[in-house]
Amino acid sequence: MTEYEILLLLDPDVPEDRQNEIVMRIRETVERSGGNWDGHDVWGRRKLAYEIAHKPDGFYHLLRLSSTPETLDEITRVLRITDGVLRHMATRRLKSTAASAPHALPAQDEPAAPPAEEAEPEVVQEAG
Repeated sequence: MTEYEILLLLDPDVPEDRQNEIVMRIRETVERSGGNWDGHDVWGRRKLAYEIAHKPDGFYHLLRLSSTPETLDEITRVLRITDGVLRHMATRRLKSTAASAPHALPAQDEPAAPPAEEAEPEVVQEAG
């Protein structure tokens, strides 16, 4: 079995119970095919870099699972036709990485870290 991560971007107008239903359907598909459900992180509502389907925000879920490639194909097919799913991306998970929610950006009032000082170039004068 291969370990995968699926980043799921859902419509922010979809009720929470419907979001849970979408995630549970994926989990059931994985477990029914003999795979393992390794975890689910809710990243929450986040502003998008650009609008998708006239929506400025999206609701993110990170799903971690182990399954066969055929099961992943079935999950992808189902997500493609499920209402409320704006985008999804499945990737193979590296065993040495630990997935977690993205780190928060520093607040605007916090001073930025000073730039690293660069060494001045050495000036060589010619004798002459």
